[in-house]
Amino acid sequence: MRFLSLVGKSFGCSASGERLVSAARDGDLQEAKALLDFNPRLARYSTFGVRNSPLHYSATHGHNEIVSLLLESGVDINLRNYRGQTALMQACQYGHWEVVQTLILYKASIHRADYLNGATALHLAALNGHSQCIRLLLADHVPSIPNFCSISSKRSKNHKSVPDFDEGALYGVINRPADGGVTALHMAALNGHVETVHLLLDLGASVTVVTLEDGTSIDLIGSGSTPLHYAARGGNVQCCQLLIARCASMTTENANGWTPLMVARSWHKDWLEDTLSQRQEGQPKFSPSPYICLPLMSIVEIARECGCRSNDSPATCLDPCVVCLERKCTVAAEDCFHEFCTHCALYLCSTNTTSTVAHGPPGSIPCPLCRHGIVSFTKLESTKPIIKGIARTSLSLPFCACAVEIPESSTDDTLFCKLDNPCVPLSPFGSFRSLSCRRFHSLKLNPSLCMGSPDVSHSLVSRATDCSVKNQLLRCSRSSLRRWTSQNERRRWLCSFN
Repeated sequence: MRFLSLVGKSFGCSASGERLVSAARDGDLQEAKALLDFNPRLARYSTFGVRNSPLHYSATHGHNEIVSLLLESGVDINLRNYRGQTALMQACQYGHWEVVQTLILYKASIHRADYLNGATALHLAALNGHSQCIRLLLADHVPSIPNFCSISSKRSKNHKSVPDFDEGALYGVINRPADGGVTALHMAALNGHVETVHLLLDLGASVTVVTLEDGTSIDLIGSGSTPLHYAARGGNVQCCQLLIARCASMTTENANGWTPLMVARSWHKDWLEDTLSQRQEGQPKFSPSPYICLPLMSIVEIARECGCRSNDSPATCLDPCVVCLERKCTVAAEDCFHEFCTHCALYLCSTNTTSTVAHGPPGSIPCPLCRHGIVSFTKLESTKPIIKGIARTSLSLPFCACAVEIPESSTDDTLFCKLDNPCVPLSPFGSFRSLSCRRFHSLKLNPSLCMGSPDVSHSLVSRATDCSVKNQLLRCSRSSLRRWTSQNERRRWLCSFN
């Protein structure tokens, strides 16, 4: 029992894990960094019961720097809690778009669904009306082409679109149903999030998809309901107008035989009478959604390839970014050729809320220098991609038997039973099998020499150069090992793991 307690203290006990959870929840970056430097495996700690990891807590509370720190430590970005939710889902639920941006750059999966009702990150963002998060979630599906808005409008009118991008993938992501056939458009329309409904419709959300009767979701309207039924239940006039402008049927009946107008009447939404009836002569026209950002895909690809931060200071940078004056220019606008750093370009795309600009197609963002519409960013020739090496804190690195120190009090005949292979790769400490007593009776780990450090001194090989010592090591028997591990030497060996 004492051995197990010592091992727990050395390789991630609950106390250190709870400290990291508290630091992630409270936004204490220094505490989190110190704990991860001491033991990188703490990033995989999860609380009892709800099984929320530090990544879940930092994403829920919007601590973007701690999220980046945990991801750099090698934690699984798609870890689930007891409800099956990932950190991306919780960040979208609470609208922390900066955390969503970081997770998307690290290629977090947007296709994971929770265990409770089959909702994805897109459903949770639409449920709470977080349009910025939706824009970032779909960054890999909305192409950086000037005619995207016209292509998406042709799709809604059942016209043949230009095959410049994978329309089927975008359509499948936006119209993916949760339990009961509820889509993201249903959720946004029910809660009256006009901007979210507008964005989803411009991206190709279907107005004809209906809910199902599978007994897994609470539906107060009835199965077979369209997004317009849900908008009538929510009572928002603009949501209903947007759906009708995109050819949503006002006469479709659900399983209860209700039309959207009947739903509005049953829930006492009397102000929707004119909007949902045939008496209204014309519907208002809507410009493209201000949350469409065409250059987002291009800048996300560049940020993944070359990184979004630079360590160059203004004193050493000959051509700093004109927006932040802190980093060197790494990208340029495709049309006006003004140069920016990747971080500022990514920030401009993530925060843009302008539907149209003076000189550019819908969905382009205005250049901060000339106000010309930017559709795409290109990488400068001087921008080099990041060499993707394995960090020293990576949890997947093997340990090496030569990166150890032998206690000075050890005798030559009580070290190893065998020394034919002095440098043996070992599995990381993901299981207690690697702590077996068969090979490491007298080893004391040296943190500065672990994980493939180039300054590894092969102390075992140097100590075994003497032939007499090597012969004694090979003749080591089980009885001598048992004598060595008794009494005071056993306690000293156990303390070497602490």
